[in-house]
Amino acid sequence: MSNVDYTTLKKGGFMRQKQKDNFSLRLQVVGGTLTAENLAKIAEVAEKYGEGYVHLTSRQGVEIPFIKLKDIDEVKAELAEGGCRPGVCGPRVRTVTACQGNRICPSGNIDTSELAQELDQRYFGRELPHKFKFGVTGCSNNCLKAEENDVGIKGALKVEWKEDACIGCGVCVKACRKEAVTFTDGRIHVDYDRCNDCGRCVKSCPADAWETQPAYIVSFGGTFGNNISAGFAPLPPISGKEQLYRVTDAAIQFFDDYADPGERFRFTIERVGKEKFIEAMKEAYDE
Repeated sequence: MSNVDYTTLKKGGFMRQKQKDNFSLRLQVVGGTLTAENLAKIAEVAEKYGEGYVHLTSRQGVEIPFIKLKDIDEVKAELAEGGCRPGVCGPRVRTVTACQGNRICPSGNIDTSELAQELDQRYFGRELPHKFKFGVTGCSNNCLKAEENDVGIKGALKVEWKEDACIGCGVCVKACRKEAVTFTDGRIHVDYDRCNDCGRCVKSCPADAWETQPAYIVSFGGTFGNNISAGFAPLPPISGKEQLYRVTDAAIQFFDDYADPGERFRFTIERVGKEKFIEAMKEAYDE
């Protein structure tokens, strides 16, 4: 069918299969979370219009294969009844991925679900020179692998010892994996150059002897696939959402301004110059 606009279909999450007039529909799954209502509707659509199964992607997505060209409009309408929306493909901001964060996980330092929703509302589907991925992980355990993303956000805790509350048990010293916390002469000492802001000292403390402030460690330029490289984090931990969004706005705008068509963020930074990029990020950080 020569009049089929495959580009628009792909933009709306319908990816062509090798089987003629069949599509695998990618759904929008923000932060890896689906409701029971969503799941029930997805199962119903997969049975009615597909082949009775779904595929779980490496980025927390759900795809329904074998959707027929003639059924696309009906599939979208029925999925909407269950609160489900198609995802996107191609050169635009993809669905934000996230671990469960501090709502569920004892190690979590930030509310990853809330942050993923906010990032999605702010950027999802924005047209860019190439695909652009956000990933949010709750702590330094890095279950979501933040540095694999164009922009990765990792939850952190800035810590400060409260001498008056400390009982000198030394549990925090044992909990620290970076040997940043020591106990000498009856006092706790923190080597902040070693500290990775993981918060294990705080969570292990039986006496609430730490002041804490949640923060965000932001990395840029991660890639996976044909070219694998870890994102780099040139900024100190960010303490508030307003500052965080200034930085993410600046990063995505840098990509939009300087990227060549079909060029990933990492290679834009390398071509334009890492120093120029870091300068732009520091300006947003300090604004």
